[in-house]
Amino acid sequence: MDKRFMTVLGMSVLLALLVSGIFYQITVRANSPRKQKYDTKDLVVATGDLPVGATVKPSDLHLVKWPADSYPKGGFSKIEDVVDRAVVSNVLAEEPLVAGRLSEKNAGVGLSSVIPAGMRAVSVAVNNVIGVAGFVLPGTRVDVLVTGTPAGRGDSTRMTTTVLQNILVISAGTKIQPDSRGQPENVPVVTMLVTPEQAEILTLASNEGRIQLVLRNPTDDKTQKPVGVHVAALYGNGLPDKPKAPAQPRTVQVKASVPLPPPAAAPPAPVKQVVEMIRGEKRAVETVGVEKPEKN
Repeated sequence: MDKRFMTVLGMSVLLALLVSGIFYQITVRANSPRKQKYDTKDLVVATGDLPVGATVKPSDLHLVKWPADSYPKGGFSKIEDVVDRAVVSNVLAEEPLVAGRLSEKNAGVGLSSVIPAGMRAVSVAVNNVIGVAGFVLPGTRVDVLVTGTPAGRGDSTRMTTTVLQNILVISAGTKIQPDSRGQPENVPVVTMLVTPEQAEILTLASNEGRIQLVLRNPTDDKTQKPVGVHVAALYGNGLPDKPKAPAQPRTVQVKASVPLPPPAAAPPAPVKQVVEMIRGEKRAVETVGVEKPEKN
């Protein structure tokens, strides 16, 4: 063989081996796991789902290592800081527990623990109609209507009006959260979250009239100003006429006037007396005086 040819062939083989080796090293380094050092902290997470109102137990929690640079705000690093607190917002399995999802220490358990400061929970008795066929579930929002007769008026002025709007339902019956299917359920009591002023209105409405709950879209937070409907309006007669109050007599001040004396009568015209005198063939008429007329 030609010596020159063998030299070129050998150099080509060496170059191919060199390129293959470099490619192999690059591939191995790209596929090898990178060891990166970062700081971690203990974080308390839920072992399983925790519903609203549940009291947290040690068996519901465990610790995990969490990157320090992405540690959740309000997170807990010790299990004892979370135990015996009530859940105020649903927590999913393996989800970190934070202060905003739990009540304060010694804040109570159950329904009382989910009532925000300054608010009140008021329960009203309902039936299948008032409870909107069982679809008033915890977490839904409703309007409250009352039907009754205004004070001092007859049955013809019976009316229905809206007294509260966009009220949050926090429990239905003994449940303070809906089931996973959201199925309707007949419950005897519905508890709503209201302000102290709204609590007074709701209590008065449930005692003085008949209330009705109206289900609304939870994303609709607008309030309106309905004027209410009277019984007479259902039959096309409009509002009943109010009885008119009797007219009050008017007092008019009149200035007394002194009557004027009657006008004096004009004096009667004097009466002339005429005497006819006949002397022989002569005849003469003479006026001898004036005689006043006789008074009747």
